[in-house]
Amino acid sequence: MTRRGRFRGRAIDAEVDAFLGVRYAEPPFGPRRFAAPVPVHAEGDCLEFGPIAPQSARLPGAPVWRPGDEDVLSLNVWTPSTSDGPWPVLFYVHGGAYAFGSSAQPDYDGAALARAGLVVVTCNYRLGFEGFGHVPGQPDNRGLLDQRAALRWVRENIAVFGGDPDLITVGGQSAGAGSALFLASWEPVRRVIAHSVPNRFYTPGFARRVAEWIDTTTPESAVTSADALAAAQRTGPLAYDPVLFGPVADGLPALRPDVDALLCHTDVEYLLFSAVGTFRPPGLQEFGRAWGIPDHVVAAYEHFEDARVRLAGDFVFGEPTARLAEAHGVAFLARFTRPPAWHTADVPFSFGNLGGADFLLGGPAGDDERALSRRMLQAWVDFCATGDPGWTGVRHWGEEVEARRAPWRGVDLSAPVNHPVQPVG
Repeated sequence: MTRRGRFRGRAIDAEVDAFLGVRYAEPPFGPRRFAAPVPVHAEGDCLEFGPIAPQSARLPGAPVWRPGDEDVLSLNVWTPSTSDGPWPVLFYVHGGAYAFGSSAQPDYDGAALARAGLVVVTCNYRLGFEGFGHVPGQPDNRGLLDQRAALRWVRENIAVFGGDPDLITVGGQSAGAGSALFLASWEPVRRVIAHSVPNRFYTPGFARRVAEWIDTTTPESAVTSADALAAAQRTGPLAYDPVLFGPVADGLPALRPDVDALLCHTDVEYLLFSAVGTFRPPGLQEFGRAWGIPDHVVAAYEHFEDARVRLAGDFVFGEPTARLAEAHGVAFLARFTRPPAWHTADVPFSFGNLGGADFLLGGPAGDDERALSRRMLQAWVDFCATGDPGWTGVRHWGEEVEARRAPWRGVDLSAPVNHPVQPVG
């Protein structure tokens, strides 16, 4: 066991201490359901991950949500066990389409990054309808407000754990990357790491229409009815990728000029969703029309064997990430190309957590994978500490591949999604 001020955690090994399940806000249920988070200063034993937010997902190696679990707003800290420091801080937001996932997933274990010289913080936040559904008289984007409350807790308390409150990098992948951009626009962070930035944000009208079909009687009924609504989609873009929740906004915020940015996307993002059977689009042209993609852009993908998968991945993740780097001007951009270069495959490499990630890696890790992981992890550490990950131009993590043409150049992706929602049943 180890102790930092009023918090008691546990030693992972001789180099790293972990403080798990640290509460940063009151349970967001009962009279506080759908309200903004209420900060709390909890202390004492921090030995186990806290309960996760309401969801139906069952992810490998991760806990599941149990109806009745309410104290879901907690965070975790991994810190070097030496007295040196203060250390740069990485505040990392998990992904999951704004509807599932948790900071307890093995991918997000911060021990390897802490050994390399970072204080790593991850957090749970409200998901799905609880976090992003429209409720009259209550704030939208409650999941983002939870993250903001956790980040403020970090600024106020991280010095106790050896972290530097003036040197915080906000990071995330997928929904976590989108979240990181909002946090960087609201809070005085120094740097942002965003992998697979999603083109996912919704108009107030879309959020209101989704809310009409959600049974909000209990958190469990909200999850069940949202799952049923997603399954009922038969036409339009939601028929092929039924993501019902996301930030209610006019678009992703631009990065401030004084914020350093490290951005990355994988080569074939949607290959993962195709492999697990959650992405089943029709013919290429029909798919393009359903998503409102111009015909000349669709035509540029026709020569690819996996055209629909590449088109979807570029539309939702690849091009938004590249455009963000382009707009920022001085951002560092990377592309993960080590097969299978699908969505989320880069996460265990950057965290140094290859053990138990066989599915995401396409098989057991070998010497080449471990060497690549060490390079990617060190780039994160260097960026958090200095703002420079160690390259110029575009960095390829994995195999060098021929640069593909960018069919999206000149196409406006800034409009929020405002698709019709079909009734359930």
